[in-house]
Formats: sequence, structure tokens, C-alpha cells
Amino acid sequence: MAGVCRVFVVKALLHPAYDSYDGVMGNEPLFRKEVILGLWPIAGVTTIGVTEKDAITTIETAIECGVTTFDTAYGYGLDGESDRYLGSVLGQDDDPVRFHVIGKVGQRYVDGQRVIDGRPETLRSDAEESLSRIGISKFGTLMLHSVDDQTPIQESARALRDLQMQGLADRIGLCNATAEQRRRFAEVVRCDAIQCPLNLLQTDHLSDVIADAALSGSDVLVYWTLMKGLLAGKIGRDHEFAPGDSRPGYAVFQGDARRRAHDVVDGLIELATELDITVAELSVSWALSQVGVTAALVGARRPDQIRDVAGAKPLSDSILMQMNELIG
Repeated sequence: MAGVCRVFVVKALLHPAYDSYDGVMGNEPLFRKEVILGLWPIAGVTTIGVTEKDAITTIETAIECGVTTFDTAYGYGLDGESDRYLGSVLGQDDDPVRFHVIGKVGQRYVDGQRVIDGRPETLRSDAEESLSRIGISKFGTLMLHSVDDQTPIQESARALRDLQMQGLADRIGLCNATAEQRRRFAEVVRCDAIQCPLNLLQTDHLSDVIADAALSGSDVLVYWTLMKGLLAGKIGRDHEFAPGDSRPGYAVFQGDARRRAHDVVDGLIELATELDITVAELSVSWALSQVGVTAALVGARRPDQIRDVAGAKPLSDSILMQMNELIG
């Protein structure tokens, strides 16, 4: 196993009700403001230089740091790398049932292009193959990865409901969907969880998708909490990405948007230094502090990256106010 994890805990930062349920209607969510390891970076589709050794050590380090939930997907990797690496680690654990595995189906990469397929037969095939790769009998949560414009969402929802009823998943949910799409999904079966992007630079979903899901009692799992590493404070203003790196294609890494983002990061660096925590932990803690959010997905491809964020917890109102001032 990897080296000892240092988890930063600064009691003054924590909101006294950090583990309280934010929803006001529906069933209570499962997650309580926690960090989930997202396995997309170790899949190697858009990340350069990932090795199997680093991937496995990163997962092992996450476990040492107290992470018990892992987010994978059928399409994470050209040949199921994410599933296989996770399975390699969980298969060696003395108590693998303590882990919660989130799987996603209905999306894959073909010749470098993303393909979305929400047909029932595809969702079943994806789920069964993903479970086989990991070496487990069922998912803790199984989610539709993306909404397929060619397949009615109710049809995809029925397929996931059937898989749940057949014991392939305890819970089911929906990723990358609008509030209206979630409601249509929920007409067929309860949507236990959603996934959507959220970070200091991208807050649009707070007022619609997140609010809608929270009111229903769904778990809200947010990704891009570090915006591809930018909000970890380790990418300089003049940093040039290697050929093949996908990040320059995102608007936040271009022109004035990037300059404004680095202004925010400069403020985060100063605040994190005062609090004696990492910039990455501070950024993820901001996401966990938002009303309705129940867990933050954090991608990592090296052990140090998960160590930097494993101790993230919701922040006090005073710290949140300072951070919100950075984004205007």
C-alpha cells in the first residue's frame, strides 16, 4: 500500500451543521458531505502519462485516506481500465463490502469519439460487463452516464429500474441531465442520485439542477470541483499544456477567462496559506459547503493528488464569504 496519508483538519473552518441533510422533501440522501474518488483521470483517455502502477497506488492511497466510495464508468478507458484498476484493488481488500462503487452506463469512446447509447440492451450489457471487470456482483449506485437524444429517457429509466430489481444495483441515478430530464426520469423510478459539474468558476447548476434534486431528496454528487486541476493552484498563468492534453479545449483555459480564473486562484492560494491547508482542499471544501451538495467527486491520477483533498469538509460561513468575494 502507499505511504501514510496526511489529512488536514482545521476545526475553525467547519460549519457546525456540516453533516446535516440539506433537502427538505423526499427521501434522505446516502452521502454526508464526503469526498469520492473519481476514476476518469486514471482511465487514460484524455490524460497523458497514466501508468497502471500509479493508478492502483492512487486508489490504495484514497482508501488509506478514508475514502470508501469510487466513481467509475463503462466508458472510462478504451478497454475498461478504470473498472479493472478498481477491481484489482478491491479484490485484495479484506473487507470489500465496505466500499460503495458508483457505476455509469450508456457512454463509451469509439475511435476517440464519445458515443452515447441509452438503449435498454446497451445499458444492460454495459452494466454486466462493468461488474465483471470490477469483480463485484452489484453496484452501490448505477447511473445513466448521459441522456441519449435518440432514446426516450423514460425508456432508459425503465432499463435501470429493471437492473435494480434484478439485484445489479442498490440505487440508481442520472448524470449530465437538466432538472426537467431528472423529473421525467423520476416518473418511472426514483432518482437516488445525480451528477453535475460545480466549482468556484462554474456555479450555474446551483439554482436549477442542484436545487431541484435536493428538494427531491436525491444525492447530489458534483464533479469538476477542481476544474481539471486549475483550482488546485498548481497550474501557473504561463503554463503550456503538452500536446494531446485536452484542457486547452475548455473555455476556462482560454483568453480572458483563464486570466480571470488565475485571479481567483491567486486569492485561493493566499487564503489556503492562512488556513494551513492545500488550495485543492479549500476548493473542494467550497463545493461541499453548497446547499444540496452531498458529495464531491475528485479525480486523481497520482497519490499526492488525493492526499491533497481527502480531508475536505464544509467551511464556516466566514470562510465561505471570503471565497465568494473572490468570484464576485
